[in-house]
Amino acid sequence: MATAKTTEFTQAEQDLATFAKALAHPARIAILKILAEQNACICGKIVEVLPLAQSTVSQHLKELKNAGLIKGTVEGPKSCYCINWEAFEKINSEFSFLFTSLKTQNSKSCC
Repeated sequence: MATAKTTEFTQAEQDLATFAKALAHPARIAILKILAEQNACICGKIVEVLPLAQSTVSQHLKELKNAGLIKGTVEGPKSCYCINWEAFEKINSEFSFLFTSLKTQNSKSCC
């Protein structure tokens, strides 16, 4: 039986991968753009803007929420979501650090 090797990586590497995976779908990028444009919690309007079924939008929202990129509340049939700006600041900092360190480590052109 195969086992996951994620424990062999640092927590920062695992966090970056989680965020990258959550961002790796165009519908999720579109959802984040919609939430950022509103700059407030949005209740139910996301489905009206996207060319996707309610269930598909819900699945994408779930993935974004599980990654910590958005916050949300569910009260009966009504769900409200907004961007988790603290998480974005953290991930922005971590990606910037990663890209800077990669560039510094390989300042010579290899190809």
